[in-house]
Amino acid sequence: MSGEHVTNNTVETQNLEGDLHSLKNPQKKQRVDINVLLNKVRMEQKKEKMESTIFFGLVAAVIVVTGLIFSI
Repeated sequence: MSGEHVTNNTVETQNLEGDLHSLKNPQKKQRVDINVLLNKVRMEQKKEKMESTIFFGLVAAVIVVTGLIFSI
């Protein structure tokens, strides 16, 4: 029992107090998936579009209500 556990690209060592320390394998680089990044950007754009639509809808509603109040 050496106190080391290897999982995927991580080496976990246990010191005398029983604390686990994780060391990432520096030899293997993590890759970034462009589709994940594009999906995040699309979701942010969709959220911003929804927020702007709600804002302009509220502004239009206020204008209509104000017009109805002045017309009475």
